[in-house]
This record gives sequence, structure tokens and C-alpha cells, in this order.
Amino acid sequence: MTSEVEIDAVVLVGGKGTRLRPLTLSAPKPMLPTAGTPYLSHLFSRIREAGIRHVVLGTSYRAEVFEEYFGDGKSIGLELEYVVEEEPLDTAGAIRNVYDKLRADHVIVFNGDIISGSDLGEQLRVHRETEADVTLHLQRVPDPSRFGSVPTDETGRVQAFLEKTPNPPTDQINAGCYVFRRPVIEAIPTGRRVSVERETFPQLLEQGAHIQGFVDSSYWLDVGTPEAFVRGSADLVRGVAPTSALPGRPGEFLVLDGASVAEDAQLSGGSTIGVAAVVGSGAKIDGSVLFDGAAVSEGAIVERSVLGHGARVGAGAVLRGVVLGDGVSVGAGCELLDGARIWPDVVLPDGSVRFSSDA
Repeated sequence: MTSEVEIDAVVLVGGKGTRLRPLTLSAPKPMLPTAGTPYLSHLFSRIREAGIRHVVLGTSYRAEVFEEYFGDGKSIGLELEYVVEEEPLDTAGAIRNVYDKLRADHVIVFNGDIISGSDLGEQLRVHRETEADVTLHLQRVPDPSRFGSVPTDETGRVQAFLEKTPNPPTDQINAGCYVFRRPVIEAIPTGRRVSVERETFPQLLEQGAHIQGFVDSSYWLDVGTPEAFVRGSADLVRGVAPTSALPGRPGEFLVLDGASVAEDAQLSGGSTIGVAAVVGSGAKIDGSVLFDGAAVSEGAIVERSVLGHGARVGAGAVLRGVVLGDGVSVGAGCELLDGARIWPDVVLPDGSVRFSSDA
């Protein structure tokens, strides 16, 4: 797909993932098990399928974890390099920070927390044919008021970058994937925080640069919150979101090697059961993610929840929309509902937390 124009990829993975705590206390957000493998594996599969081989990761928080897992990338058909951000530089600053590792005339940049089904080859083609300085992936969404909107003219050329507003003039939003000509990256100021959305792109427009929109309405999800993380993982398992990195066939659930699931347990909604995890008799797991070594006892109900490494759920407990950190133990008969987050290694005794009086 990219044979006419050489392309490098940059993936920004420097964030601390604070919205996903306590899960991100032990691993950076892009390395969290998502549909049975680190989220980055799914993004790398899309990059590889677009014909791109050279990928530079802009890292910061827990930077060593990425290289320890992926190494030089040969095992997944890529050439990976790593650049550590010593001070927070924001989006454009992080892109400029990896400039010295770039080789190609054009660079496609990804945010490390988006699951997307957009056609990368088509975005690159549009960039090439319009001879744009920057080509943005613009996603059509049902409620653009939650985002800044990006109107375009009849040729797809970007007209403005608008802040969040109750009545946006377009349903197109910045989807966090950009193709740059390399000289545009070189011109980004160094040594300070720079935002692409608030500084770089508006300044380019003022200067008369050609910013092209690639408008798309395929699958798109920012997995920065626990609710979105669970949904994104389930969508990857069910084949709703595209990936070729799924460690199994798409379906209603994914059970990894060494997991033990009772015959009468019910798994549904794109749930993932991690390596050596245990699901007891009569338990119901729906739309949830169990990290490696997690255990759910008999008769428990787990819906739209994430169980960290080695977390344990007692008999008859009910979890709906909950995040358990690594090593948490929820006692039998407990009831935890939407928004509850339990920090690592906390022990809740049997029946100690309830939202209803039917105990």
C-alpha cells in the first residue's frame, strides 16, 4: 500500500493512564491485556498490514516495559525503535521528540489509546494525492459536542479546529491519527510542551498550510476509561473491531491457555479469561476482562468489569462495572456496582460491601 511513498509510523505511548487506575499502576495503558494481548499488539497488526515496517515509540511512563515485551519488533514483522520523553511534552512535543529517529519523507502518527478500524492505506493515499502537509483522520460521531469538531470544505480541506461546543457545525472530530510531511515535524518547537490540537494545527492553518481531512465512519473508540477499555476488549474479541493479533478465533468469549472454566459457567459478551485464570461452577462472566491468574468462585456474577492479575471474587459475589486491581480479594456475597475501583491487594471480607439489603 505504501510503495509509492515511504512511510514511518510513530506511536505515542507516554501517558500515565490515570483514568484507568488502578490497572495502570502495574503496567502502562497500551500494555494492558486487551482481548488477550497487549493493546499495542492490535495496533501493530494494523500498521504491519498497511505495509509499514519502521515504527518509533514515544515513551515516558514505565518506558522499559515496552522494549522488554516487544524488543526490536522482528518477532512481529516490524522494526521498532524507542525514544524516552524525560519531561512531559504534550502531543506535538512528543512527535518532535522522536524526529531524529525518522527516516521517511512522510510519517503517520498514532495515539496509543485508540482502537480504530479506519483504512490506513486509504488515508495515506489521500495524503499523497492531495499533496497535503498534514492529513488528519476525522471520525464521524453521533455526539460531537463531547469533542472538538473539525469542519472541512467540499474538497476535504480542513477549515478550522473548534473547541467543544453545545452545537458543533459538523459531526467530524479529530480521531488522533495524523500523516505529516517530515519538514512539518521538524518545525515544531523543541524543549517545551506543544499541543498539536491547540497550537500546531491552528498555527499551520494560519500560515496557509494544507491540512487535509480523511473522513471516516468505521469503528473508533478511545479506551481511556474503564468502561471504554472493557468495551474495546469485548469488541476485539467479538470481531466488531478489526485486529489480526487476537490469540484465538473471534466469538462471544476468549479463553487463554491454562485457564480453567467450569462446564456450567456462562461466558458471554466478548469476555476474556486470562492465562491460568479460574471460573467456578455456575459463575456468569459477561463482557468482562479477567487478567492472568484471576479467579471467580462459584455462583458469582461479573459484568462489564476488569479483574487485575491474581484478583479473586468470592462465591455469590456480584460485580457490575467494577475495576479490581492486582491481587484484590472480594469476599463471598459482596456486591460492587458501577464505578467501584479497588486498589491492589485490598481484601474485602465476606459480605462486607453491599448496595442492596437482600443479603
